[in-house]
Amino acid sequence: MGRRLLLGPVMIAVLLLGLWLDQRIDAVPTPEQLRPPLRDTWPPGVVIFSFVAVLACMAAGELAAILRDKGILASRRICTFAALLGVCVSAFVPANVAAVDAVAVCAMSAMAVLAVSIIFFARYKTVEGVVAATGGALLAFVYLGLMFGFLVAIRREHTVWALLWVVMVTKACDIGAYFTGTAIGRHKLIPWLSPGKTWEGLAGGVTLSCIAGAVGAGLLGVPWAPVGTILVVAGVAGVLGLIGQGGDLLESVLKRDAGVKDSGRSIPGFGGILDVIDSPLLVGPFAYWWLRWLDSLG
Repeated sequence: MGRRLLLGPVMIAVLLLGLWLDQRIDAVPTPEQLRPPLRDTWPPGVVIFSFVAVLACMAAGELAAILRDKGILASRRICTFAALLGVCVSAFVPANVAAVDAVAVCAMSAMAVLAVSIIFFARYKTVEGVVAATGGALLAFVYLGLMFGFLVAIRREHTVWALLWVVMVTKACDIGAYFTGTAIGRHKLIPWLSPGKTWEGLAGGVTLSCIAGAVGAGLLGVPWAPVGTILVVAGVAGVLGLIGQGGDLLESVLKRDAGVKDSGRSIPGFGGILDVIDSPLLVGPFAYWWLRWLDSLG
């Protein structure tokens, strides 16, 4: 508990600093040789992409270790390659590209991960474990790449405050669930999968997400808040928080199958990087399409 209370504010401060830098860089002119055809200023998401890329690389190493604990032949290099490729595909396919072409880019990237993985794991002229290891690389491509890249995609199309709101309501559910469950948790949520989670904790987490969503929408001045009432915004925040808990349970499936409690030990009190980003990983895609739907309403 002490380590969580100490490192939690530090991680929040780092996140806020990164968002602030991203907003500032967005207004910095690009070098003359880059204009045209590129923008007159640096594109939004430069700092966010750097953050996401670093976290994806670190999480890829943890995922590779989890797969090896399960007895799967996994490579940190291949998982990192797959995760970074997935982030780039999800974040940087131009908005003006036709939908069919965008799908083709994603499919070709997945094919590249498949081909590179098979060649890499069969390089010693043996096929033992190649199929499972290739499946692990594709898991990294989707889980740590495509899904994580949605956070960069949100920043490309919206302000840093919209992204902050999404992350804030997601982690608010994590925080509320942890402290409520610790204080009054009695009824286990899914004991065979995550023994520490309780229904009381889930209720407390979703409630805190709703409060954070309503208060945060007003404080951050996000442009889409007027589309709905505060109650609607709070309700959406609660749904995103609930989805985030699903992301936490998704990671629990991977850890329990491998017989490990935490994904790593890089963050004292929290576990590994994957233990921290598991909820935003699943929330990112849903938040992106929700914001896109709001844009369509004008």
